[in-house]
Amino acid sequence: MHYTYLIIDIGCLIIPFLFSFYQKHAFYKEWKYFGLSCLLVGIFFLIWDEIFTQLGFWGFNPDYLTGIYVGHLPMEEILFFICIPYACSFTYFAFQYLLPNRKNNARIVKINTFLALFLLGLSILNYNKWYTFLTFLFLGVFLLYLKKTKTNLYYYYLTFVTILPFFFASNGILTGSFLEAPIVWYNNAQNLGIRMFTIPVEDTFYGMLLIFGNIYFHQYFKEKANAKN
Repeated sequence: MHYTYLIIDIGCLIIPFLFSFYQKHAFYKEWKYFGLSCLLVGIFFLIWDEIFTQLGFWGFNPDYLTGIYVGHLPMEEILFFICIPYACSFTYFAFQYLLPNRKNNARIVKINTFLALFLLGLSILNYNKWYTFLTFLFLGVFLLYLKKTKTNLYYYYLTFVTILPFFFASNGILTGSFLEAPIVWYNNAQNLGIRMFTIPVEDTFYGMLLIFGNIYFHQYFKEKANAKN
């Protein structure tokens, strides 16, 4: 039981890692850019995670952990912010190879704008629920930023939709599906209290912010490096 969270982390990473060495489109050649994006985005999320853990907005069940902590965060939680971004950045990279030269279209832009404004509205209405407020606020602002910078969102949303089933599987286990107790518990006073199975609805948008952030900065560092060459 003490290795459950660690096994989930490894399970999310193993297949993308193995396929990273596919010679015709090798993701390992992107590790430098992924590492920079993962570090930058990871620091943001880990600070957020540490503060919320200290405040009791969520926490971790020691029965499913190895017992190694950094601050108030278990080692497995820190690995989560490496393994999940790796899998998602790999998926984005793979779609660029499998479906090349796909561009934004009016429908994607409209969906993105609507989602951003909807989330910002919900954040204002739920200013007293910290997980809801900050998750919807940060993601809403970031989606509007992506629109303003004319980022090609085709692969962003394709990646997100593709990983959703795996997200529900892994996050479902983390929040208590198929287990006697959740690995990660939540203080429902700080969220909407709406669950998809055992998963707080905010987790979906928290995950979207994590995924989109890593993809954006991965591409940013890659394009910046290419511009110098």
